[in-house]
Amino acid sequence: MDRIQEAGPPTLSIVIVNYNAQKHLENCLESLTSSPPAIPHRIIVVDNASADGSVEAIRGRWPGITLVEQPSNVGFAAGNNAGIRASDGALLLLLNNDTIVPAGAIDALVGRLLAHPDAAVAGPRLIDDAGRAELSFGPMISPLNEVRQKLTMRLHGLGVAAASRWVERATRRERYVDWVSGACLLVHRADAEQAGLLDERYFLYTEDVDFCAAIRGRDRRVLFTPSAEIIHLRGRSRSTAPTAMNAAYRRSHVAFYEKHHPRWAPLLRLYLRMKGQLPR
Repeated sequence: MDRIQEAGPPTLSIVIVNYNAQKHLENCLESLTSSPPAIPHRIIVVDNASADGSVEAIRGRWPGITLVEQPSNVGFAAGNNAGIRASDGALLLLLNNDTIVPAGAIDALVGRLLAHPDAAVAGPRLIDDAGRAELSFGPMISPLNEVRQKLTMRLHGLGVAAASRWVERATRRERYVDWVSGACLLVHRADAEQAGLLDERYFLYTEDVDFCAAIRGRDRRVLFTPSAEIIHLRGRSRSTAPTAMNAAYRRSHVAFYEKHHPRWAPLLRLYLRMKGQLPR
């Protein structure tokens, strides 16, 4: 497949979507600016109409950061797309606001992506603040794969030794995968644009898996690499509004199955209806 050629050394646009998570955002930006990547880069924060002082904090502490203010909470996929459209880097890094970026991590991730000309996307090893690995990649979502992934992470979270050892080994090996987590996802702009950016039907969750599927559908590959580690404080922002977050997850879950597994979508709807969790 023909790709748009990037002329000269690449530049990087770091896109961070924020909604009422000022403390997380400040910690993330502090990590990025205190030990900035060596690659020429620009940080773009897309704020989805936060009411917690996030915008004022950015203007006051980081006036050099590009701020895109949305009139309402448009969601994660649409927010990222707004940031991409406001950027100009040949490389795009989609980064969650609940991450902490150690010195050198982004440059290591860029280096691994550029070392694989057949790869459009690269994702790092994600760890929590205690150093425990997150299973931040996997096979394409399907009923069986989803059960396996969730069960593994559930057992790992409970401290089941066998599961934790498996996750530790799995996240120490570089490999091509079907998807990597959108908490930290590096992609060539040309590939992102040819894939149509992120599908905005996903307000929150599964947009990363869908995006990687679109990338792979154009005969490009997705790379997971442990050469870069990013701290992901997973679940911290979700805990501030669990009901709304759970409803958003269910809506995206149903939308994903309707798009990729339409035969399974009615069964998923029935299952959620029986649990009283079918989204409106």
